[in-house]
Amino acid sequence: MCRHLGYLGPALPVSALVYDAPHSLVRQSYAPADMRGGGTVNVDGYGVGWYPAPGGPALRYRRTGTLWSDENLAALSRVLVSGAVLAAVRSATVGMPVVETACAPFTDGTWLFSHNGRVTDWPGSVADLAKSLPVTDLLTLDAPTDTALLWALVRARLAAGPPADAVASVVSEVAAAAPGSRLNLLLTNGSVLVGTTWTHSLWVRSGDGAVTVSSEPLDDDPRWREIPDGHVVTAALGPDNATTVDVRPIGRS
Repeated sequence: MCRHLGYLGPALPVSALVYDAPHSLVRQSYAPADMRGGGTVNVDGYGVGWYPAPGGPALRYRRTGTLWSDENLAALSRVLVSGAVLAAVRSATVGMPVVETACAPFTDGTWLFSHNGRVTDWPGSVADLAKSLPVTDLLTLDAPTDTALLWALVRARLAAGPPADAVASVVSEVAAAAPGSRLNLLLTNGSVLVGTTWTHSLWVRSGDGAVTVSSEPLDDDPRWREIPDGHVVTAALGPDNATTVDVRPIGRS
């Protein structure tokens, strides 16, 4: 399975999350602590998304291969400063293409998205859900993968209501159509951060005007708490940089 993280708070170098923390994303890519039977290392790609200006569109850097071997990103991440970040490393499901366009984060305007997991019995199990999308959405998927389809399904629901409702409804529908799927999703627009837990780990840490959501804790800070399975977490920054974290059940069909 993949590893991912999201951050909202005071602007900081991307390297603080991806490289510098004791159990940063780069360490999780080769020495994950909690894969739950979903693989051992993440060698099939990686990506980082950030916001050069608050409220503006996201920028993204993604590549195939291993995060720890990219010296260019290691250097760039020390000068890339942002108050909102989403980053991910990929362990591709057998049969899925290992190409740059299959790597998270996926993006559209201000949105960044990633998926830790897999859809069982792909693609037949979710063919009916795919039919609910406009044909142009299917023809323009970033890659022929389960994650790219999940992103298209989430994106189609974002106009109808809150982001937490969009990701929770997709998780519920896909889980019903493809039982046994692993559906940890992560979504941000730079002001709100939404994550789901569905048969995989996710942790949240808030305080000091910042909130981080990650597949695994980045350090031994006692403020980290695990999100229960089958839940959606919504994190945001309020007035005076107060952090709000809401956790609620998704519900199982």
